[in-house]
Amino acid sequence: MMAKNFWGRTASAILVGAMLLMGAAVPAMAQNVRATVNGTIITDLQVAQRQKLFALEGNRGGSKGALDQLVTEAIQLGEAKRIGITVSNAQVDEALLQIARNMKVSQDKLVSMLQQGGVGMDTLKDRLRAAIAWNAVTEQAIMPQVQISELSLDQEAAAKVQVYQGFDYILKEVIFVGSAGRSGQANSYRSKFSGCDTAVDLSLGYTDAAVIDVGRRHATQMPEAIAKELAGLNVGGITKPRAVETGLSMLAVCEKTQAEDLTFIKGDLRAEAGNTALGGQSETYMAELRKNAKIIFN
Repeated sequence: MMAKNFWGRTASAILVGAMLLMGAAVPAMAQNVRATVNGTIITDLQVAQRQKLFALEGNRGGSKGALDQLVTEAIQLGEAKRIGITVSNAQVDEALLQIARNMKVSQDKLVSMLQQGGVGMDTLKDRLRAAIAWNAVTEQAIMPQVQISELSLDQEAAAKVQVYQGFDYILKEVIFVGSAGRSGQANSYRSKFSGCDTAVDLSLGYTDAAVIDVGRRHATQMPEAIAKELAGLNVGGITKPRAVETGLSMLAVCEKTQAEDLTFIKGDLRAEAGNTALGGQSETYMAELRKNAKIIFN
């Protein structure tokens, strides 16, 4: 069962939390109701807290933007509840931790940053809860409505295929571990390379050289620069050394055949088309929910 929402706590509990957050006693403040969304109350304290969160993020939406976001979240949470979706505290805590990771700070540091801006942790947690709930609504109720034409994808993918992307390869990767001082060895290896069958034996004469079986790869699976270079090589050829995370890398062509494969291009196009269609469908779904919601502004 969903944990009690922050905004449903009593005014005294909110004030106690706020005083602890600010580190000093403050006079009691009455909370005024700014809006009611399908029976869910949004107070001026919530709006003020969300506005402070906006300020930390550089969002200039102001009081109006803060109130609108809270109204939207109330609708989202209501729809999630209607279709049986709940968000656990553990999910919210994990999302909070992920934010800290993305910012490359500890969770304690994130809390400190919020406190310095006068923002209570529950303000951010409430927004995360709504976002998680709406993602679940999107997956369960909206995504199944998205339709993508496979014929259109085939046609668009075929139009995007370049000449250098019309090959299928079996490759080996030759890596010289550590880039410092390895370029001379890599180029020496390349000049002596005579084919995949002797790639391993040739590597034994060099320090920190490794040969890895990459296996079958289609040109559309590779970065453009590599695909273009491989297209200009015959079987037994090897690419120029390229810097990678582990050192210097070269790809050796063991087999090469003419083959058109739209799978990977279509995959990218499908994701792009799906995201666009899903975004539109989500906006339509939300607009309908807002239209049918009982929203009272004070």
